[in-house]
Amino acid sequence: MNIIVTGPHPDDQELGMGGTIARLASQGHNVLVLDMTNGEPTPYGSVEQREIEWNAALEVLNRQAANGGKVTRRLLGLKNREVQHTLEARHAMAGVIREHQAEMIFLPFEEDAHPDHRAVTRIVEDARFDAKLTKTDLPGEPIYPKWMIYYYCTHLRWVANPSFCLDITEQMDLKVDSIKAYETQFVIPEKNRRVVEFVREMNGYIGSRIGTRYAEPFFTKEPLGLNSLEGLVM
Repeated sequence: MNIIVTGPHPDDQELGMGGTIARLASQGHNVLVLDMTNGEPTPYGSVEQREIEWNAALEVLNRQAANGGKVTRRLLGLKNREVQHTLEARHAMAGVIREHQAEMIFLPFEEDAHPDHRAVTRIVEDARFDAKLTKTDLPGEPIYPKWMIYYYCTHLRWVANPSFCLDITEQMDLKVDSIKAYETQFVIPEKNRRVVEFVREMNGYIGSRIGTRYAEPFFTKEPLGLNSLEGLVM
């Protein structure tokens, strides 16, 4: 399956669902991690250093890739701290959806304190519709992704109330390594080192809700269909 994981800034995808990205690659899926902005400026980072870090994180996410699965990365190029829900941004996103022929898209949960995050969610939601249109100048063939799934990379201080949770026990250490790849964000700044511990603790709590050691939470607005109950845990 062709999948896109959109993130407002490099590291949002790793923080919110890095374990799931690694697991999807291990199951043979083609996952495109799409960074809407380059995430800069930041106190200790630079555009050049951030690129080194997101490529290092990409290597980590591919460690378990198997059965033809892989994780690739692409930068859309919107401006950090100034992301806006515009027709131009929607069409740029729709073009990526069509080029990747994405059947599933992960995007940030819509309730957030960060304006970039909220804007990205709206852009991706509307781009899903734009991607199916005919008689346009958009690249690629029309497609309407079947599934839109929201992950949590929110800046709000609240506990997620997910529709479902995915077991990432085998991928938890990979997730941590992918986050630490962003040294200018989570290693060099002393105050941010606690974030890595917090993420592990949060994923441990979510795992306890479904009877596993670690899990990541997700939200859907549309129902997911099951053809069996064999995949359910707990």
